[in-house]
Amino acid sequence: MKLTGNTILITGGAAGIGLAFTERFINAGNTVIVCGRRESVLQEAKEKFPGLIIRVCDLAVESERSALFDWVEENHPEVNVLVNNAGIQQRFNVLTADAKKDWGYFNKEITTNIEAPFHLSMLFAPFLAKKTEAAIINVTSGLAFTPLVIAPIYSATKAAFHSFTVSLRHQLSGTPVEVIEIAPPAVNTDLGGAGLHTQGEPLNEFADGIFKGLAEGKEEIGYGSSVERLRMSRDELDAHTAKMYQAMKHTIE
Repeated sequence: MKLTGNTILITGGAAGIGLAFTERFINAGNTVIVCGRRESVLQEAKEKFPGLIIRVCDLAVESERSALFDWVEENHPEVNVLVNNAGIQQRFNVLTADAKKDWGYFNKEITTNIEAPFHLSMLFAPFLAKKTEAAIINVTSGLAFTPLVIAPIYSATKAAFHSFTVSLRHQLSGTPVEVIEIAPPAVNTDLGGAGLHTQGEPLNEFADGIFKGLAEGKEEIGYGSSVERLRMSRDELDAHTAKMYQAMKHTIE
């Protein structure tokens, strides 16, 4: 995809990986719109980047996703790139999690990580297909390929999102819409809670690496350890998953 002259909507673009992408897209000469459910976080991002356009939206709510699309169509019809970045991660042990009492808590991860990007992709695909140049960028995870056993729902949602992205790419292959998948490794952000990813890849180095992949025209972009995992054999995937679980299972016991 071209990296300048776009109008880009980024979900969850005011913090973490999303904010790093926002910064780079703005610096490359794009107009950027970010949405998120926390107005205070959006305002902080706008203070850093005064030209940023912000929109409060709870992506876990169907009506708010539809309203977001309607707002873009009416107020920013020039949008030609959708970045499905927003996501949440929860770590738990299925033997101690109270799925009867707290299912709403667990279901929000499914809604945010699967339902929201699926819905937005389907809302925006016909809109973007009318453009001369357009793209849908889906941020999945290296965990789509080698699950983090202590985050079972998160890993499963990202695997589903990867599969959806492949199908979306084929269905849109006859249109101007490029479908790009970004599969991060662990990155040093507050995903899942502060301090859980301090051993992850440095955020700025990761974001620079992803933008290098975008500039090279790649359809599937990993970074660091996720590059290898995207192409592992089944036996290698199983071995990697087991090794990571043994190293981390104490955190949910």
